[in-house]
Amino acid sequence: MGAAESILSDKKLRITLSRKAVIDYFLAHKHALTQPDLEKELESVCDRVTIYRIIDSFLQHGILHKVPDLDGTQKFALCDSCTDHHHHDEHVHFKCSVCGKTECLDEIPMPSIALPTNYSVAEWNMLLQGVCAECS
Repeated sequence: MGAAESILSDKKLRITLSRKAVIDYFLAHKHALTQPDLEKELESVCDRVTIYRIIDSFLQHGILHKVPDLDGTQKFALCDSCTDHHHHDEHVHFKCSVCGKTECLDEIPMPSIALPTNYSVAEWNMLLQGVCAECS
């Protein structure tokens, strides 16, 4: 069983050619991707609506997480340890100002932030921008 099939099986999702193609594309690219990225590359396998539904399903099942981007573009990346009920995507993201790729930097811990009394955080993201190792 390949990596894509294993991921789908672990999440108890039906293994389809379209779902496998989306996961394989994420596995081949170690940076965050947009829906248009997927549409362009996978147009021979599935249409725009199918890709939208796959992304939505993968978000719900902890296969993908959303990646922040200051230009308003929604990006997605494979989850390392997300579950159906909780995304563990509170980690540092890095966007290269040269190539535009956004990567998850899971190994860098998020800083601790002490909020005032009666404040609670529902979600937080950290996006660093600069030049990546490939573009340096």
